[in-house]
This record gives sequence, structure tokens and C-alpha cells, in this order.
Amino acid sequence: MPVYILFDTETTGNSELDRIIQVGAMVVHDKAHIEVFDELCSTSVPISIEAMEVHNITPDVIADKAPFAQTKFAKRIEEYNTPENYLIAHNIKFDLGMLEKEGFANRYTLIDTVRVAKHLLPDSPAHRLQYLRYALELYKTEKEEAQRLGVTIKAHDAIGDVLVMKLLLSRLVTLTQEKFPGINPMQKMAELTQTPALLKTFKFGKYKDRDIEEIAREDMGYLQWMYKNLDLDEDLKFTLEQYLQ
Repeated sequence: MPVYILFDTETTGNSELDRIIQVGAMVVHDKAHIEVFDELCSTSVPISIEAMEVHNITPDVIADKAPFAQTKFAKRIEEYNTPENYLIAHNIKFDLGMLEKEGFANRYTLIDTVRVAKHLLPDSPAHRLQYLRYALELYKTEKEEAQRLGVTIKAHDAIGDVLVMKLLLSRLVTLTQEKFPGINPMQKMAELTQTPALLKTFKFGKYKDRDIEEIAREDMGYLQWMYKNLDLDEDLKFTLEQYLQ
């Protein structure tokens, strides 16, 4: 039976040099057997002020902690590192990249709940975890789930975010079963994770919140400019390519 690992990291910042200072994770064997990890870890990389502003982790908090490689989670994630098991995160590219800086070489099947949400909830104005927490009313059941698992929910705290992600994942499983009946939902979400999503609206810029198809008819030059000049994420780049062909 597959093992499902949901995880989130808090870090010293977002640059190539930054490292993990907190990891939250749930290792799900079945509904009755869920291991919870909530660990701080030290690093020689300074924590940026901008990062502290988000997660409230200051240098003194991690000064006496072991490095990531010595955390219980680091050992556990290596133990289950096979393709039949699933590694799950919200924007997994970032968190997996952080793990790789610590020497982790992935063999898991990956599920990115951001990418899956973009596919299954294309009309949602945003796909951020905290946005979906409220838009999908996940907050209405999170307290009961937190008490069951012994978790404290705080925004931009690794284990709190993992619990919200667990609730989101359950909702995405239901949506996948509805849209793709008869197909294993976890396998389908893994497939969707590897498939760029066609976006419906712009999330930034002068046409923020406008329909991309509509702008393609009105101002194709803007799409061409964006494609040539901006550092686009994979989904927006894929979307623009569809209209520029």
C-alpha cells in the first residue's frame, strides 16, 4: 500500500543559497496511522528579514537546533523514497528544490496541489494555499482535524500549512473522482502535476483579473511582449504559447 508524504518547508529566503530552517510533514499510511513531524533545524545561512517577516522564525529560535540532515523527517523521507509512494506539497518545485540542496535525490511520485488545483479549479481567482483554505471553506473542519492530530494551525507555519494542505488534498481527490470517474485519483493527480495548466485570467500586470482569451483578441502585442520579456512560470508560459501559435 502506498505511503503519502505531505510536507512544507520554511526557509532562510527564496534565493539559490537559502536553506531549510523548519519542516512540517505528515506521513500517511492510512486514515488511522498518520505520523506528524514538526521540526526546526539550524543552518549557516542567515535568515533574511523578509523571510522572518513571513514565518516569524528568528536566528535565536534555531541556534541550538540540529541541521536538517539530522532531523527525524530527513531519515523518514529517505526510508520511503520509492516510486510507489507519493510526495506531496503546495508548489512542490520550491520545497523539493530545498530538499535537494540538502542532498535528497527524489524517487517518489510527485503531486503538486497548486498545479492540480489550477486544473480542477480553473475559475478560482487564486490558487494560494491560504486563499483556497477560505474559498473552499476548509477552515470549517480544520480545528477538529488539528485536535485529532495534535497540530496547531498558523498561517506560514510549516505544520499548520501541511494540515490545511491535507484538507485541500481530500477536496482535490473528490474533484478528481468527479471529473475523471473510474481512474485512480492519486495517479491522475500525479499526471496533472506533470501537465501545464491552461490559465483563464491574468494574475498580475495591466490586465490583472482580465480573461486571457479576451486580451488575446484585443491586444496580442501584450501577450507577445510578456512572452519575450518576462520570467514566466510554466503554466503562464504554456498558456501564452497556446494563443501565440
